[in-house]
Amino acid sequence: MGDRREAFASRREVMGFTQESFATAVGVEFSTVGRWERGVLTPQPWRRPRIAKALAVSLDDLDVMLGQGSVTAPSTRRIGQHASAQVDETSLALRSSASIVPAYDPNARVDMGSDPARFLEPLTLLVQPPRRVGWAEVGQIKLMTATLAASENLYGGGMAGEAGAAHLRWASRLLGAQAGTAVEAGLFEAVGNLAGVVAFSAFDVSNHDAAARCFRFGLWCAEQGGSWELRAATLADMARQAIYLGDLDGALSLIEFAQVRADRLTATARAMIGVVRARLLAMVNRHDEARAEVERADQHFAQQQAETDPPWLVYYDEAEHAGSSARALTPLAVANKQPGDAGERLTTAIALHSDAYPRSRTFSRARLATLHMTVGDPREAVDIGRQAVFDAAILNSRRMDDELTKLVRACDRHRSIPDVAEFSDFVASAMSDV
Repeated sequence: MGDRREAFASRREVMGFTQESFATAVGVEFSTVGRWERGVLTPQPWRRPRIAKALAVSLDDLDVMLGQGSVTAPSTRRIGQHASAQVDETSLALRSSASIVPAYDPNARVDMGSDPARFLEPLTLLVQPPRRVGWAEVGQIKLMTATLAASENLYGGGMAGEAGAAHLRWASRLLGAQAGTAVEAGLFEAVGNLAGVVAFSAFDVSNHDAAARCFRFGLWCAEQGGSWELRAATLADMARQAIYLGDLDGALSLIEFAQVRADRLTATARAMIGVVRARLLAMVNRHDEARAEVERADQHFAQQQAETDPPWLVYYDEAEHAGSSARALTPLAVANKQPGDAGERLTTAIALHSDAYPRSRTFSRARLATLHMTVGDPREAVDIGRQAVFDAAILNSRRMDDELTKLVRACDRHRSIPDVAEFSDFVASAMSDV
């Protein structure tokens, strides 16, 4: 029986699993795998199909390895279309690595060479998707998405974007699995939301090709899942990217598409979309229309019922509405040569942003500093701007760099003021260190 139990461990290793990774694959604690291999514990019958699938063996072969069946040679058939190729590639990788990787010497230092990151460049880890998915997989994607969104809000889009891309590739492979009608719709919506987070992370660091690809994928998921809410939010984010890239006509088309069937959207979604449209109208000098659009958005937001909002609108609270609507009112403030309502809303946003959204708070500070430097008190702008620069130091965000660049440019007209000149040089120096 001991030899058969060793066959279980050997098969696990041939398939490339550690005890920990195998435990994750079959949904148990890693200590349970060790007890299976020692013969202390026998897997429950309902868990055996998943174990057999992970090991790419039949149930009969699994019973043999567990000491509960007649001895036959373990099957190498993997469930799925590319079974033999995957098993062969795994075995080849193990044989190849054995020939080039020296045995571990506990008395020697581990040498990663001059560039440790290169050691991991060939690393790939592909996990076979299940043949059927349920609400557990949908919940796992939602958890990933929430974690990535929290990281992006705290530190910017760098690491969140790269990690999110790997999660998105994994999640996209679930879309071909069998699922009930309700689960399928929920799966498309969850994957589409994940795509939106990855897209915005890429947008934040100015990888616009990656952002556009992920936005498009997210929009497709929203359509496949029949989610008008996700469709509208994705189109609004695509409009934000188009604005950033200077395509105002394209942005206006996108935001108007987002407003189609607004009756199916929550009050929060209507407010968010209205503010983006108001910002576009202001940018093309349609200030009266922009002001009216902001007022309508305010009315929608006053009807907000946060408990009815989908996960991708959690961020759009009172602080976000104040900061976003201020952007739409800023061109009017500049035209009137006083901070006015835009300045008051940015001040509100700074006060209300929680510590979960330091990037948003820093954007509001930088924009308020630029507004005061342009049409307000330049000395007050220095005080506000200095805090924004300190806060921006932890962020990996090209969009934030652009905001600080606008602030430096706004300083030019006041460089005769010593505090402003010193501050401008300070910002430029801080940015050059990034």
